[in-house]
Amino acid sequence: MNTQGAQLTMNGAAALLRPGAHRSAQRRRWRVSWLLIAAMVPVALILLPLVYVGLRTAQAGLADIAAELLRPRTLQLLLNTVGLGAGVTLLTIVIGLGVAWCVERTDLPLRNFWRIAAGLPLVLPAFVASYAWASIGTGLQNLGGAIMVLALTSYPLVYLPVAAALRGADPGFEDISRSLGAGPWRTFRCALLPQLMPALGGGSLLVLTHMFAEFGALAFLRVQTFTTAIFESYELHFDSSTAAALSIVLMLLCLPAAWLEMRLRGQRRVARVGRGAMRAPHLVQLRGMRRLGVFGAFAMLGVLSLGVPLAALGYWLFTGSSAGGGFDALWPAIRGSITFASSGALLTSVLAIPLVLLAVRRRSQWAQAAERLPYIVHGLPGVVVALALVFLSLRLVPALYQSPLVLLVAYAILYLPLAQSSLRGSLELLPPQIENVARSLGKRPSQVFLSIVLPNIAPGVGAALALMSLQMVRELTATLMLAPTGTATLATEVWAYTNDGEYAAAAPFAAMLVVLSIVPVWVFTRRMLQQSR
Repeated sequence: MNTQGAQLTMNGAAALLRPGAHRSAQRRRWRVSWLLIAAMVPVALILLPLVYVGLRTAQAGLADIAAELLRPRTLQLLLNTVGLGAGVTLLTIVIGLGVAWCVERTDLPLRNFWRIAAGLPLVLPAFVASYAWASIGTGLQNLGGAIMVLALTSYPLVYLPVAAALRGADPGFEDISRSLGAGPWRTFRCALLPQLMPALGGGSLLVLTHMFAEFGALAFLRVQTFTTAIFESYELHFDSSTAAALSIVLMLLCLPAAWLEMRLRGQRRVARVGRGAMRAPHLVQLRGMRRLGVFGAFAMLGVLSLGVPLAALGYWLFTGSSAGGGFDALWPAIRGSITFASSGALLTSVLAIPLVLLAVRRRSQWAQAAERLPYIVHGLPGVVVALALVFLSLRLVPALYQSPLVLLVAYAILYLPLAQSSLRGSLELLPPQIENVARSLGKRPSQVFLSIVLPNIAPGVGAALALMSLQMVRELTATLMLAPTGTATLATEVWAYTNDGEYAAAAPFAAMLVVLSIVPVWVFTRRMLQQSR
């Protein structure tokens, strides 16, 4: 060994013998251990629906499960579920991509107004929009009507990420394409569309998984899918074996879509050299009939997605034999919705933080797998999660059945990926060296988290709370099945009154759902449209 190597060895040995070196290494091991333990909690919760389906399948027996899956009705449910998911997804791609391109790449009149207004249909929960359309007549109570109504409420999930991607796309690729003689369509297809594919794919797959899990809107529009059939099997017949059999097929449909969504989340941007050209892109000039046609299409989209449903809500607020019938229960429902949504959003954020910290700071295969697991379960509907929690709580901890905690756990299982997405983006911007410096100055891990990590990820926490509150305040199926007896929310009251045909009595609760959705939608829309700046 040469002199330099010997000196390095001696220095290393001396470092290990320094007072406190052993304690420092031990503290690091304890810090990792506690982080692993904290991350195991959400992982265990996410596994509950999978464990439930496996147990029910084993109890029912493979013969009974096979007989249920081979019924003609199951084939019809499969066709309806796949047809609905494919139809809504394709229509939202057409609408979302077209609206985003017109807003960001043409001289459309009132561009700044349409940039925000195009995302506002998110304030209408899908089942509220379906209730409004169904109250007008029965013409849309079929698969085609469901595809149209759900596409009108879901297209912002494609429009917003694509619009953000268009604002951040490098126009230099399009300039090069045009300089080589390519026409507008070829330039769009070869130079611009590849830059939009991560956003377009992620948004469309999110729509697809939502359609697989949709229940309330389809119940109003009289369309049978796996989700509605699972709910009816449990609610009407208390047949959890049939529900488990149908859940298996639904899981098989959801898993590939959720996996693709997870993959695309890691590919939000197309790599480019340097910062790219920051100049404004070339705007397509709309002239004559094209200008009038595009403006008319935007106006019609606004009327169909917002105007008609809101007009129907306004009509039922003051008209009908049941008008005013539900106002006495309005405040308890508002209180219940806000309480459950805020508590659920806070609990889910607390569970998501250690999971994301483990994945970002400890990039092991186990940590990456643990963080990705919630995205796999994300496509499951609330009814499957609720069935799992009912089944397991009755058998393992009967005292928890019909308690608020079970409902909050269901919310956490359903919406954990929403928290992860917002938190990961903020945490990746925080250099780990800052935390190392704080620990070298004697700060305990809890002090480092509270004084360094938490303030820096606060924007991500805020975005996660807004997005999860928006989803939880309008969640229907898990709330119907798990809310304590006597507890009311706006969503469950809308369902109860419309189930009895009392559209006017349901209108105040539906209107308040829209009002409560305005602030989270505004925060989410502004964040999406500004993230590319």
